[in-house]
Formats: sequence, C-alpha cells, structure tokens
Amino acid sequence: MDDVQRRVIQRACERLQAAYCHVIDDGQASHAADLFTDDGVWAAGKREFVGIDAIRRSFQVRQDNKARRSRHVCSNAMIDVQDADNASGTVYLVLFRHDDPDDAATRPAQLPEMVGVYRDTFRRTDAGWRFSRRDVVVDFA
Repeated sequence: MDDVQRRVIQRACERLQAAYCHVIDDGQASHAADLFTDDGVWAAGKREFVGIDAIRRSFQVRQDNKARRSRHVCSNAMIDVQDADNASGTVYLVLFRHDDPDDAATRPAQLPEMVGVYRDTFRRTDAGWRFSRRDVVVDFA
C-alpha cells in the first residue's frame, strides 16, 4: 500500500467519525446505525449494543428525545491503517448537551457534559468504510 492509498483510507475514516457526530447533533441519531457494519458494536462503560439493529434501537431513543440539543466537538483524530480493509483510530470528544422542553433556538451555555475519547475499529464494506466497533471512553464528566 502506498502513501496515497493510506491517506485515502485515513480520510474516509475521519469522515465517518465526523458523520457520526453530525447525524446525532442534527436530530437523526438513529441514522448513526447506518455507519456501522451489520455486526458492529457500540460500547460505553457497561453498556454495549451489538449488531446494527440493536445500535439503531439505542440511537432511536436518543432521537426521540426532542428536548435534547447536543454538539459533539471532536479533534486530534489518529487513524492507523492495518491493511486495505481494516483500520483503527481514536478521536478526542468534548460533548455539550442541554435538555429543554421548549424548542428555543439558543440554549444556555454550560460546561461540557463530558470529555473523552472514541476508540474506533473500522472495516471496509461494499458500502464503504464503516465502524466495526466504537468505544466511548469518558475521562471527565
């Protein structure tokens, strides 16, 4: 694999990380499941959802909470390419979140809900790069 191929894979994985944040923050959290392989895993602490259907059901609960507004701010992405079909990586996460039953355009500014890191495993599929596993590691809450 040459440097160009490696960088194309790295960028595809970085875009997947960003797409995950955008669908959740845009009120379409259940679509986050589309970013996982069929046997994908999403885990945070003791919670673990295995398979695209379980992941979709979990994120549908988030999507149904119309009072919540969130912004995932991610940085310092590091993607390691193992081969043409597999990669792994991390990205730092700062999560701002506010629940308000009134659909006000602007929510009050608050400290971040949490600071942590996503630890990701990626796999190339027929549909493109997908998460095969995404672990949320909370460092500060």
